[in-house]
Amino acid sequence: MLKDTAVEPRIYRDAMARFAGAVHVVTTDGAAGRRGVTVIAACSVSDAPPTILVCLNRENEANDVFRDNGVFALNTLTDSQKPVADAFSGLTGLSQDGRFAVGAWDAVSTGAPVLRDAAAAFDCELVDAKDLATHRVLFGRVRAVRIGDSLSPLIYYNRAYRLL
Repeated sequence: MLKDTAVEPRIYRDAMARFAGAVHVVTTDGAAGRRGVTVIAACSVSDAPPTILVCLNRENEANDVFRDNGVFALNTLTDSQKPVADAFSGLTGLSQDGRFAVGAWDAVSTGAPVLRDAAAAFDCELVDAKDLATHRVLFGRVRAVRIGDSLSPLIYYNRAYRLL
């Protein structure tokens, strides 16, 4: 039974852990520097024009580089790319250079790093950013797309990676 009470952050996080999502690495490169982080909170906004959104923790000032560069790539991971997800999660302690040493990267249109064998990669120009609570929502106009061969996505559910 649902209760109409204040939702405590821990309860909210426990409920959101039941929300299955595709695992992505969002990346950027430019004058402000190179960075990549593992994210679940990303989705399509529109196909005309092609636009996606990504949510990043804005309490981590290092994530300002995404806004400052004005470009990012959303790389959707396959079931064989758990090491890439781990590297960019921040839990491994790897530097940004160490993170990018995991996987094969290149650039397509904007200069943001694109994972060569991602299930799908969306190379974007930042068109808007909105701050709300602890997060910044980046809206990106998709300038290039790369579709990989794998149809086996890496999923995150109940605080663990899962395979379909």
